[in-house]
Amino acid sequence: MPQFDNLIGLLGSRSFSTIWFWLVLIGMWSVAGRSVLGIPTEVLARARASLAGDDAQGPAVITLLDWLSLILPRWQLRPREGAAFLGVTSFLMTSLAVLGFVFWLEMAQALTLLLLPFWVLFWMRVRLARRLVPLIHAAQEGRAPVSQAAGDAARAMVWHKRFVTILSMIAVAVTALWGALWTVLHPVGF
Repeated sequence: MPQFDNLIGLLGSRSFSTIWFWLVLIGMWSVAGRSVLGIPTEVLARARASLAGDDAQGPAVITLLDWLSLILPRWQLRPREGAAFLGVTSFLMTSLAVLGFVFWLEMAQALTLLLLPFWVLFWMRVRLARRLVPLIHAAQEGRAPVSQAAGDAARAMVWHKRFVTILSMIAVAVTALWGALWTVLHPVGF
């Protein structure tokens, strides 16, 4: 592994022409698509099948609600935490974008194209968790039937999964197009 004298040397290194970048990109999106908020898609599929059948309060539905009650507290951000996290991550993403697309550092461009969609995905997940918390609380407190809460949660999660699929396709396509353009315009890396 070559030694880098400074941060600019690291950020200027090749990325679009290496197989490792593309493996990381595809691997990250395939892992992100296997769950919704950390809940495996198989759990969601079984709950939806149970809700569509005659077993609206069966074990699959209860399993989904149990998963949600365990996972959702991890996605809760208080307003002060959310504002601080948004500020810090916005600063970092903007810094990477400026290094990449103003100073034309290839590694910063690659990191921006890799991390920006996941930043958007994170906020989509926080928003979904915020929508699901009242449904789970209503079911736990008996204000809403279990089947209704599970059905509403499953619908919201399915829509979220569809948006994640669209986001992943757009992210991979834009990254592939930009990487191909960069490689054509800079065949020797400069």
